Amino acid sequence: MPVEFYHGMDHQHYDWNPLNGDRDVLRWPDNARVALCVLLTLDHMEWRVPEGAFQSASLAGGYGPSPFPDVTRWSHREYGHRVGVYRLLDTLAKFGITPTVAMDVLTAENYPFLVRHLKGLGCEIIAHGISVSQQITENMPEQEEREYIQSSMERMTEAIGTTPAGWLGPEYGESSRTPQLLAQAGVSYICDWTNDEQPYPIKAPQGQLTALPINLPLDDVNALFDRHIPIGRYELMLKEGFDALYQEGAKNARLLVLNLHPWLMGQPFRVRYLARALDYMTRREGVWTANGSEIVDWYRSNPPEANKT
Repeated sequence: MPVEFYHGMDHQHYDWNPLNGDRDVLRWPDNARVALCVLLTLDHMEWRVPEGAFQSASLAGGYGPSPFPDVTRWSHREYGHRVGVYRLLDTLAKFGITPTVAMDVLTAENYPFLVRHLKGLGCEIIAHGISVSQQITENMPEQEEREYIQSSMERMTEAIGTTPAGWLGPEYGESSRTPQLLAQAGVSYICDWTNDEQPYPIKAPQGQLTALPINLPLDDVNALFDRHIPIGRYELMLKEGFDALYQEGAKNARLLVLNLHPWLMGQPFRVRYLARALDYMTRREGVWTANGSEIVDWYRSNPPEANKT
């Protein structure tokens, strides 16, 4: 069942369709230039990596891996569940943004008060695997991955009361089979592929799967923790990136999926930089703030039009 990989983009997950003058024109509601989707990622780091599971050796948090119990990194990340997420939610609300929340199973099952709070705000909750300590990789046998995905969806449905429409893999992790297995499990859209500024269809023998690409260089962990970009420069990156999308979106609408981690961006000294960037974006006319399902549903119901120019 895994797709074959060759060289370049030569694989079977989707068709080659570069975003240039020949791509069909995408229109958002009211001819908005940019669809803005803010994604909050809530993932739980277990004290010990379960036997046989994979956790990235470069997993962000704390000062890097330390001997058991790694209190600094574990508690640094839990800060997001206890404090940071509420600060970010309050900040987003000031700009009329209701985020999409990528939540893993262990968060959903062990933080029921957080689930209730997010649902009360009208947030869409999407699946995010079991935990950040249990990442999907090619080393996972197909049947084990199938059971992992099925278990994730079933346990999330039980914990949040609805079946998640979207999926973000822990640490963006996939095998060569993952999109097809997700489609079979009823997932509607996937955020792991970070290669576009518009949604696009993923090939799947069963179900219907759409890619909702995150802007990876603007992912706060990628920018602030991995690349050590100063927070003031990060604010400028958000504004400059938005400006380019807004300008280009006049001809062919663009998408900005901004992935934020409450343990990192929810810190008190960072949040004002995010607020200034969001204020800059949402003051512009022609910006549609929406959740993942709203964007994907619109994209499917209003397919891009042939470019006649």
